[in-house]
Amino acid sequence: MNKSINYRIDNLQYCNWSREIFKINREAGLDAVHVTIVYHEDYNELQTVIKSWNNHFEKNSDLIFLGKDYKDIEKAKNQNKTAIFFGFQNCSPIEDDISLIEKVHQQNCRFMQLTYNNQSLLATGCYEKIDSGVTNFGREVIKEMNRVGIVIDMSHSAEQSTLDAIEISEKPIAITHANPLFWYSAKRNKSNDLLKALSNSDGMLGLSLYPHHLKEGTNCTLESFCEMTAKTAEIMGVKNIGIGTDLCLNQPDSVVEWMRNGTWTKAKNYGEGSKNKPGFPNQPDWFLDARGFKNLEIGLKKVGFNKDEVNGILGNNWYNFYKGIN
Repeated sequence: MNKSINYRIDNLQYCNWSREIFKINREAGLDAVHVTIVYHEDYNELQTVIKSWNNHFEKNSDLIFLGKDYKDIEKAKNQNKTAIFFGFQNCSPIEDDISLIEKVHQQNCRFMQLTYNNQSLLATGCYEKIDSGVTNFGREVIKEMNRVGIVIDMSHSAEQSTLDAIEISEKPIAITHANPLFWYSAKRNKSNDLLKALSNSDGMLGLSLYPHHLKEGTNCTLESFCEMTAKTAEIMGVKNIGIGTDLCLNQPDSVVEWMRNGTWTKAKNYGEGSKNKPGFPNQPDWFLDARGFKNLEIGLKKVGFNKDEVNGILGNNWYNFYKGIN
């Protein structure tokens, strides 16, 4: 990488996509965004989602294009556009058929979670009471994901399952959007032991700006977030840390209900919310959208990170990780 070039990458967004949001990401200087295109959809339903994204690419070709590898991040930087990388927050599109992994890779999936909160055919989600680890099918899926070039994402997985995935995978895995448990005790946040195992295997952690993952939620301060980042760097090294905001801009509350409930329950599941606050939480005022990357840059410098470290956290570390995806 040319040392004079610094990339800005948000490695997780799930917004109500529109030209307005693509413009915001450009104003923020984002060269790449990993977007969630699946929560509970099966393989056939995935095809409909891909068609809608093809429409976005056609209508907004001056702002975005489909990303396939790290060279597209470089291309985006050169063309003042944002490369969009597809990811799944669940394994539902591969159903129970390992041959579908290669097919979804051909359709440009580059990240796939083994679970979304619940037990899946592959591993245990972070909301289950018993974590039985990666399943037999999960082991085979990890091998196949390694082969074709899809990153294993364990953001919504339970601890033992995540440790298993790190051990089984021959390539570094990612936790694209979560925070350390020492800072805020959310089911989705990760223990120090897990973070150490992740960094020891050259994996990446994308720090989340979703209020349910933040200390004090919507009222979390920039200083607190950046101090947490510094302590996390002490645990796992600054080169293994990036940003995965988990921004859900302009999404109606019906979408978060779908995310939490899918078609697996008839009862209301409030996930990280509650009956009194079932919808999307408000973002902190210093990170209302991706333009808050500028505030992160200022805040990270204030807590002692040097220029290269700040540029690493805000994009260069993810860029280097993408170079290993093949």
